[in-house]
Amino acid sequence: MPPKSKKNTGFQSAAGLIRYFDNEAEKGPVLKPWYVVGGIVAIVVIVSLAKVIWPM
Repeated sequence: MPPKSKKNTGFQSAAGLIRYFDNEAEKGPVLKPWYVVGGIVAIVVIVSLAKVIWPM
């Protein structure tokens, strides 16, 4: 019986997690950090203007 190949084996406790995160990294939208920062700033400005326009 030939010995088992140890190629592509990792830690047994983390093997599933590593494969899961490797697959997830390839999918989904990719946003530049400046778009996220710009969106947050825009929301803050809109909420601040709404407080001035419609005071409670």
